[in-house]
Amino acid sequence: MSSPGIDAKRNEDFSEWYTQVVLKAGLADYAPVKGFIVLRPYGYAIWESIRDILDRRFKETGHQNAFLPVLIPESLLSKEKEHFAGFTPEVFWVTKAGDTDIGERLALRPTSETLAYSVFAKWITSYRDLPLKINFWNSALRAEIKATKPFIRTSEFLWQEGHTVHATEEEAEQEVMMILGIYRDLIENYLAVPSLTGYKSDGEKFVGAKYTTTLEGLMADGRALQMGTSHHLGQNFSKPFEIKYLGKDTKEHFAWQTSWGVSWRLIGALIMVHGDDKGLVLPPQVAPIQVVIVPIHKDKDAKLVKDRAAEIESELKRAGIRAYTDGRDGYTSGWKFNEWEMKGVPLRINIGPRDIEKGQAEFVRRDTKEKIQSERAELVDTANKLLANIQESLLSRARAFLNENTSRPDSYSEFKSIIERRGGFVMAGWCEREECEERIKQDTGADIRVIPFEQKDKPAKCIYCGQESKKTVIFARAY
Repeated sequence: MSSPGIDAKRNEDFSEWYTQVVLKAGLADYAPVKGFIVLRPYGYAIWESIRDILDRRFKETGHQNAFLPVLIPESLLSKEKEHFAGFTPEVFWVTKAGDTDIGERLALRPTSETLAYSVFAKWITSYRDLPLKINFWNSALRAEIKATKPFIRTSEFLWQEGHTVHATEEEAEQEVMMILGIYRDLIENYLAVPSLTGYKSDGEKFVGAKYTTTLEGLMADGRALQMGTSHHLGQNFSKPFEIKYLGKDTKEHFAWQTSWGVSWRLIGALIMVHGDDKGLVLPPQVAPIQVVIVPIHKDKDAKLVKDRAAEIESELKRAGIRAYTDGRDGYTSGWKFNEWEMKGVPLRINIGPRDIEKGQAEFVRRDTKEKIQSERAELVDTANKLLANIQESLLSRARAFLNENTSRPDSYSEFKSIIERRGGFVMAGWCEREECEERIKQDTGADIRVIPFEQKDKPAKCIYCGQESKKTVIFARAY
């Protein structure tokens, strides 16, 4: 029986390590078409955890789910010129139905703004129809020219995209920030990934948006990952799509809009932030299985041990803990240990005849490999305490890594050296000129990931040109 383990070392070949974790931990597989992946049940279960958390929050804040078709007429997609120009290189086009030309080209949905807003214009006539708050759980298709990477850059991906319509600009601004807060809560308190929040530069914002807010995480290889965005669209779409309402003043007004989304990139972030040489390390809050129970026995003790394992599983489940007993025959306990470590299950319980005789069980933490003995009567309490501690420890460790890998150079030469040698987040002054932003990107491969909301201790000079600094920004190489 071949070992299911990870062969690549994270610190030696990060890309190969990542790919092996995705494939060997059973998260996804490659599809027959280049750039596409097949999401396996274990990977989908993690996505379901993320989806369920967000879906609950969206509904609590007055949003409703809906569904849109995948095909968008070219005339509709091109209605907002800047938006269309930004997405055209990535669009898949349908031109035939069987052998028959269909006439106008149909785009496979790269994003839903244009299609959604064509129907929103029908639904909204009065201020009484506002705010309209719709969320779509679907997939988007964008032809990826760059090297693809499962969950991070694929030609089709699962995501949620929210679209709201408001009577005033202020209401839209409040929506943008509320959604950003929901995302931050998900990412930090459930995924245990710290993030930096703020604005995108004009050169990096969503095409067609008035402004874009973002959450940026730092992966273990020193590269940044955009984990979610929330856009203020202003009236840039309501005007071409004629989304208007009759106000209380009996006058007609163009509406104000937002759009926002996160995708299965978050699964990629979990792998890259928390994983180690043995595979995944999942935060308990989103782990499909929080505790795996492994019975350890010889043939003569099999029934006794398996029955006790089943009792423990039932007890944990009654307490709301996602537990599973690996009672498979034909696999050694060591093989099972390795497999569940690779899958990142936060806690393992080893149970054998001696444990039953002593009235105890052994816990093993996935994050630290620490072994903890627990009395049988205290099993549920011990599990709950350990799961809470693991969740907290993963966030603390990731936050420490982010802080340790955030630099503030005094010169452009030092800036370039940091980007080249160690990566991470690099804090610097920026004059707000696109020329400087572009030259830095050409020189180093790093771009402005986020302009923090809080502008503390602003540097006096732009890191590139030396002119007066207008903003403190965070640069990084990114996925």
